[in-house]
Amino acid sequence: MIFEVQSIDGGHKGKIKVGNQVFDCALGKTGVLAASEKREGDNKTPAGKWAFRKIFYRKDKIPLLVAPLEPVALEENFGWCDAADDVNYNKFVLHPYPKSAEHLWRKDDVYDIIVILGHNDDPVVPGYGSAIFMHVARPDYSGTEGCVALKKEDLITLLALAAKDADDDFIEVMA
Repeated sequence: MIFEVQSIDGGHKGKIKVGNQVFDCALGKTGVLAASEKREGDNKTPAGKWAFRKIFYRKDKIPLLVAPLEPVALEENFGWCDAADDVNYNKFVLHPYPKSAEHLWRKDDVYDIIVILGHNDDPVVPGYGSAIFMHVARPDYSGTEGCVALKKEDLITLLALAAKDADDDFIEVMA
């Protein structure tokens, strides 16, 4: 199943289309750009077709998650390395971690569900962007640091739709 994502304002407000259903989403604070131009910290969502690699969720907040991949319950020490000079750049790590790494266990709801997208992971190129996820949007759909974010209920619905489809799942972001 392919989820088509497009900016509707040239900036961070977007739409995700799957079949005949359309959902609001937030994109990078500074919009979308070609994946080859993506750089760490530019606050842009990379355009391209990104496979679903892994799904994490907060078991304490979401009792059942139907998804195309076996969801993994988040633990408080889970992280994702964003230090471009580290051997684990754009990879899962455990905290405490000696280099810069995002904490996946958060007090807000933004990472209650995290779909790891296959951007800059095969192979990983240092500095070309890390932690490109699909996750829960803030209530005002404010821009992300490069991720695609949806209302929690919409993300749950999209994952359930993907679980029903036997094909590989991708999110396709269009510039």
